[in-house]
Amino acid sequence: MIRLFLILLFLTNILFASSTYYQSKFNEAKKQYLSAILSNNKKEEISSLKKIINYGSKLRINTLKYKKELNRLDTTYSLHKPQKTKFSLDKKYSIKSVKQTKNSIIINFTKNINRSYIKFSEYKKGGYYYDKFTIKGNFKDAKPTKLKFSTIVKTTIIQRKYNKLEIIFKNRKNPKTIYIINRKQIVIKILDIKAKSKKNAKHNKKIKEKVKLLPSSNKLKNSTRVIVIDAGHGGKDSGAIGSGKKYEKTVVLNIAKEVKYRLKRRGYKVYLTRSRDKFIKLSHRTKFANKKNATMFISIHANAARKKRAKKAHGIETYFLSPARSGRAKRVAALENKGDMNSMGWSSKNSLLTILNQSKITESNKIAIDVQKNMLYSLRKIYGKKAIRDGGVREGPFWVLVGAQMPSILIEVGYISHPKEGKRIYTKRYQKYIADGIANGVDSYFRKNSF
Repeated sequence: MIRLFLILLFLTNILFASSTYYQSKFNEAKKQYLSAILSNNKKEEISSLKKIINYGSKLRINTLKYKKELNRLDTTYSLHKPQKTKFSLDKKYSIKSVKQTKNSIIINFTKNINRSYIKFSEYKKGGYYYDKFTIKGNFKDAKPTKLKFSTIVKTTIIQRKYNKLEIIFKNRKNPKTIYIINRKQIVIKILDIKAKSKKNAKHNKKIKEKVKLLPSSNKLKNSTRVIVIDAGHGGKDSGAIGSGKKYEKTVVLNIAKEVKYRLKRRGYKVYLTRSRDKFIKLSHRTKFANKKNATMFISIHANAARKKRAKKAHGIETYFLSPARSGRAKRVAALENKGDMNSMGWSSKNSLLTILNQSKITESNKIAIDVQKNMLYSLRKIYGKKAIRDGGVREGPFWVLVGAQMPSILIEVGYISHPKEGKRIYTKRYQKYIADGIANGVDSYFRKNSF
């Protein structure tokens, strides 16, 4: 009897020690999480949330709110199942249906998906252009499904493996396709395809115009969304100056007008902070957006590098408001922030930004990702992957975004200081295609974040 009592006492001590250890680790993880939020360190937030959930489960503490937050920050995390791989595909059929409309293929899933469910590649073989979409999922009716478009030579759908569906477009000319992800749905759209023959050239020209300027299917929703487009600089502020005395203020105004045209055709209410060569203070730009009760604020600029780096620096970048962590972001911000709040030091500015931006940083980041991705896609289809460098989505302390009461981003459409890109930026062709990318990015954001 005494022996049994001693064994029970020993086990109790072990359990108590274990519980104390997990409790201290749980508390420590919570402190790390709070610190990560204050310092705006997303990686540290995710790491500390995982620790909280892990130690909380051992202590039998309800960590649902932490799981929801982790699910929001990390799209690969599942609320209900432990993660063994990046994707948790259904054992049976994760793709519910594949439907064709006049210029689109709509793939409906049985659950929410993310960007990593689709991969795109393009190549040329035997005189034909191919656009290939590899989709993670299983569709039981892949074999009997037939896809046919009047502007495409051949469209193939194949279930390669249990979790790999392929959709391939084959055409004499570049198919020019884009895709949009919306929760449980992927939409693949065919853009401006030229006629296959002289006989139906006029018919296909009409299709091209309709597809390119077709209002979004969410036009009714879009009518309640107000987008303010800000063309950087203006008037006495020329912005960066390229070869041949070409001004940043001119090219960004042209692009802003192109973006407005496209968004209005899709049903959005769109305003420009300036529609002519006029100087406007940075603070007045966001005040204008606030007065219009804008849903989104987009400021358009062109980048420039010093003479030593002029031949090397090129590419497009998208920024959202936040204290800058990289030297590059600080340098770009310094060029765009001239004339405003110059008396403040970096530490003072960063402290102010942290306070002002906490409520909209996440949505601004999402918009920046969608717009950057679609600009790259639109331009690379025309100029090639190597010609259009991905400068990435970055955080930056841009004062033109500070006063905005809505999610806001700043786009650098390229380097006017670069010998080739500088000339390209001033062509109507470049301006139209980058405007397409920006408009598609806005659409993509609202499709995934309906409100």
